[in-house]
Amino acid sequence: MADNRYKNTPAGPSANRPAEPRPTRRNEPRANGPAPEPAPARAPEPRPAAANVPKAARPAPAAKPAKPPREPRGPMPGVGKLLEILRDRRFHLFVGFGLLLASLYLTIAFTSFLFTGHADQSVVASLSTVPVKEAGQESGNWLGLLGAWAAQLFIYKLFGVAAFALVPIVFFLGAKIVFRTAKVSVSYVLALGLFTMAWLSVLLGYVVVTLATPGADPVLAHRLDFLCGGVGFEAASWLDSLIGWGTVLLLAFALISFVVFFFNVTSLNLGNFRRLSTEDDADEDAELEAEIAAEQAAAAAPAPVAPAAPQMTLKTRPAEPAAAVSTATNSAAGAQNTDLELDSHEPGPAPVEFEPAPRMGAGVALSVGSAALAPAAALASTAAGAATAAAAAVPLVASGPAFSIEMPTAEVVEVAPSAPTATIPTPLSLADLADGDMPAVAPLAPAAPAATRPLEITVPGRDDLDPNAGADIAAVADEDEDADAMPPGNYDPTLELSRFQFPTLELLNDYGVAKAQVTKEELEANKDRIVETLGHYGIGIASIKATIGPTVTLYEIVPEVGVRISKIKSLEDDIALSLAALGIRIIAPIPGKGTIGIEVPNTKKEMVSIRSVLGSEKFARSEMDLPVAFGRTITNEVFVADLAKMPHLLMAGATGQGKSVGLNVILASLLYKRHPAQLKFVLVDPKKVELSIFNKIERHYLAKLPDTDEAIITDTKKVVNTLNSLCMEMDRRYDLLKEAGCRNLKEYNAKFIERRLNPKKGHRFLPFIVLVIDELADLMMTAGKEVETPIARLAQLARAIGIHLIVATQRPSVNVITGIIKANFPCRISFKVTSKIDSRTILDTGGADQLIGQGDMLFSAGSDLIRVQCAFIDTPEVDRVCDFIGEQQGYSDAYLLPEVAGADGDAGSGNEEMDPSERDTMFEEAARCIVLHQQGSTSLLQRKLKLGYNRAGRLIDQLQHAGIVGPFEGSKARDVLIPDEYQLEQLLNSMK
Repeated sequence: MADNRYKNTPAGPSANRPAEPRPTRRNEPRANGPAPEPAPARAPEPRPAAANVPKAARPAPAAKPAKPPREPRGPMPGVGKLLEILRDRRFHLFVGFGLLLASLYLTIAFTSFLFTGHADQSVVASLSTVPVKEAGQESGNWLGLLGAWAAQLFIYKLFGVAAFALVPIVFFLGAKIVFRTAKVSVSYVLALGLFTMAWLSVLLGYVVVTLATPGADPVLAHRLDFLCGGVGFEAASWLDSLIGWGTVLLLAFALISFVVFFFNVTSLNLGNFRRLSTEDDADEDAELEAEIAAEQAAAAAPAPVAPAAPQMTLKTRPAEPAAAVSTATNSAAGAQNTDLELDSHEPGPAPVEFEPAPRMGAGVALSVGSAALAPAAALASTAAGAATAAAAAVPLVASGPAFSIEMPTAEVVEVAPSAPTATIPTPLSLADLADGDMPAVAPLAPAAPAATRPLEITVPGRDDLDPNAGADIAAVADEDEDADAMPPGNYDPTLELSRFQFPTLELLNDYGVAKAQVTKEELEANKDRIVETLGHYGIGIASIKATIGPTVTLYEIVPEVGVRISKIKSLEDDIALSLAALGIRIIAPIPGKGTIGIEVPNTKKEMVSIRSVLGSEKFARSEMDLPVAFGRTITNEVFVADLAKMPHLLMAGATGQGKSVGLNVILASLLYKRHPAQLKFVLVDPKKVELSIFNKIERHYLAKLPDTDEAIITDTKKVVNTLNSLCMEMDRRYDLLKEAGCRNLKEYNAKFIERRLNPKKGHRFLPFIVLVIDELADLMMTAGKEVETPIARLAQLARAIGIHLIVATQRPSVNVITGIIKANFPCRISFKVTSKIDSRTILDTGGADQLIGQGDMLFSAGSDLIRVQCAFIDTPEVDRVCDFIGEQQGYSDAYLLPEVAGADGDAGSGNEEMDPSERDTMFEEAARCIVLHQQGSTSLLQRKLKLGYNRAGRLIDQLQHAGIVGPFEGSKARDVLIPDEYQLEQLLNSMK
C-alpha cells in the first residue's frame, strides 16, 4: 500500500543518501474523506538537490504552516523502536486483520462444538497426559485441537452458547482498526456484548438447574449442560438456592434496568409512537386541496357593488397593501347620512391554522398567492371607481366629513404549485430541516460547484515530509492526522434528542373564529361625537377613517388646511369626556401617515387567543432566530418580533395588567419554535409561583448552576451567583469566537455545523440562552449594585454570543430601572401603568397610563411605538405544553452553567481561611458569651467584654469562620449555630 518509487536526482555530492534510508510511504485516502483532485499542471519549481520527488502528482500544499522538526531525541533504542512499531499503520492493519480472522475462527470452532463437543471433552481433558499430535488426531472439531480447546474454554467452562456474543465484539474491533469507519463506539459494543453473554448464560443456567431437579430426566440435563457453561450454571445454582424461582424476576429486572439506562429510556409514551406510525402526507395533501378549492371559490365569486353615494363606507383590508387612497377622501365635502351596509360582518371562510413546529424534511414552501386574487381585486377597484363617480354627482353638504371604515378580513393562503425557491437557511434551521436518519447535508447536493466542497482539510502525508527528517517527524504527522480528522457530513445538534416532538396546537384552547365586536351604531356615534367636539373649538375635519382592532378602534382624522396639530392634541380630555370612554389616546401625527390618530376603546373587547397567534402563517413560516408572537396589532395583524435582534427586552406594568401572561406568551412562542439543543432558559422567579410551572422541562430547556437542586431560582441570594456565572459563560463564548474568527453566534454555529471547528480543541455547539427575571424591583431592593452590575454587563456585551435578557418589573421607577439598565434595553414593553411618570420612565414618552389593561400594551423599538393586544394563554395551557415536553426523552441533567468561585461560601468577610495563630486572645471568652446569651451581635461583645467596636467586629468574623455564628443579615443579629456550652467546649477543644 506504500509507494516507495522516487525520481533520482543527478549524481553529485549532495545526492548521497544515508546508509540505511527509511523509505517514506504514501497512505491511501480514507474511505470517508473527500477524494483528492488531480493537481493542475504547473511549472517545475526549484527544489533542494537532496530532496526526492515522487512520480505521482501531489495535491496543493496544506494551508496551515508545517510544524518545525523536533530536536533529535536521546539514544533510547528499545523504547523508540517499540513506539515506532505501535505507531506504524502496518502494525495496525496486522492487528485488525488478525482480529477479523479470529472472529471467523471462533465462529467455526463454536459451531463445530455444537456437534462434536461432548466427544472432544475427553480429548481436551487428556492434554496433560497424551501428546499433542495424538490428541489432535483424535479431536473431532473442524478446526482441530486448538478449535476444540477454545470452544471447550468459552462454551463449556465459561458462558455456554452465549459465548457466540464474543464473535461480533472481536469482529467489530478488527473492522474499526482496519477501516476506521465504524460509527458505533467501542464501549457501546463491549457493554452490549458482555451484558448479553452474562445475562443469557445465567438464564440458560437456571433452565439447566431446573431440569436437574429430583424427579426430572438427568440424561437430558447432562446433554444440555453446554448451553449455560460453567459460569452460568454456578451462578444459577447459587441464585436458585438463595431466592428460588425469584431468579426469573431478578433476571427480568436486570434486563429492564439495562435497557432503561443503556438506551436512555425516560418515558413510555405510546401515544407518540402511534402518532408517528400513522402520520403520513395524506392529511397534508387534503388540507392543501381544501385551501386551493376555497381560494378558487373566493376568486370566482362576484364582488359586491358599493352603494351609490355613501357617506360612510366600510372597506375590507386586502391581503396585500392597498395602492389607492380611500375614495371617500377624494370628496370635497360629506354627503347626507345614508344607511350603512356592514357586509364585512358576515362570516367569511375560517382562517387556516399552521403548525408552528418546524417539520422535519419539509421541502414545499407555502406562499401567499396574488395571481388568484388579482381578478377579484380588479373587480373591486372598478366597483369602487363607479361608486366614487356616483358620489361626486350627488350634492354635498359641507357640515359632515367623509367617513370610511377599514376592517381586516381573514387571511387566505394559496399553495404555490411551483418548486420552492432555493434559500439559505439559518444555521439553526439546518438542523431543523434534517430528517432523523438522513444527513443534514442532503438538501444542499445540487448546489454550485463551489458550495459542494465548502471545506478542504489537507493533512501533510509522508510524501510532503523530507526523507532526511527521520521517523520522528513521520510520527508527528500521524498524530496530527488523527487529531485533526473530522467525521464526514454536517453536525446535527438535535441528534441526541432526534425523536423530540414540538408541541402541537391541540394542546391550546380553541376559542373559535374571532369576530369584530363593534357595531355600526357604535362607529357612527363615536364619529359624530368626535366631529362635534372638534367643531366646538373651530377645528374642521376633511375625512375620518375607522380601523377596528381587537380592543380599540383607531379613527384616522385628516384635518382641514391650516389646523395646528397641537390644538387637537390639547383636546384629549375633552374628547374622552364627550365619548365617555376610558383610555382615549391621541397620536399626533401617526408615523408614516399624514393623519392624526384617535384610539377609542371598544365597548366589547375581543380576546386574542394564543392558538390563533401561534397558528398564523406569519409565525409558522417565520425564519427568525428567536421568534416571539406577542399578539395582534390594532389592524388585527399578528405581531411577531425577533428576540435575537432586539436584543434584550424590558417589561413593566402595574399588578394584574397582563405582565405574567406576557412572559408566558414569550416562553411558549420560543418552546414552539426551537429545539432543546438550540435554546436554554435561565428563569429567576422571586415570587416563587409565576414560573414554577416550567420545572417540568428542566432536562430539556432549563440551565442552572452545578450542585443546585432547583433550576428555577427563587432565592434572591443565588441570583447574584447565577448572573456572575452567565458573565463567565459570556467570556468563555467570546474566547471561542475569537479562536474561530467569528463575530457572532450565528457564524460560529455555522462553522461548527459544517465541521470546520474541531471539538477536541474546545469548540462546541452554543445554544441561545434567554435570562428571564420576573421581578427586578425585589432584586434591586435586596441586592442592589450586586445585581445591577452583571445585568448591565450582560446587556452591553452578551448580544453577539446569544445571551438575551427579558427583565420584568411592576414598579418602573428610576431606582429600579436605572440609567445603565435602561440604556442597554432598546426594546421595551409597557402594560398599563398608574401615572405618566412611570410611562416616561419605561418608554421615554407618555401613553402607557392611557391603556385599558388586560393585555393592552405598547411595544417600543427605537422610535416606533406599536399598540398590541397581548395574546392570552391560561395556566392549564402552559401546564399541558410543559407536560407534553417533560414526558419526552430529555438530557440527563439541565444545561450546566460555569461554577462561580465562592458560590457556596458565606456572605461575611472576604477571608476564606483564617490562621489559628491570628485569633484574638479573648476568642474563647467571646464565644462563651455569645453562646450563653444566644445572640450574635457586635454590641453584645462591646458591652459584656468592654471592647471597642473594631476588636468586637474582628471577634465576630473569627466566630463566623469557626462556625459559631452565622453570616451577616443586615440589621438583624447573627444566628448562633451552637445551642449550648457543652457543644461549644467540644468545638473549642477540637480547634486547639
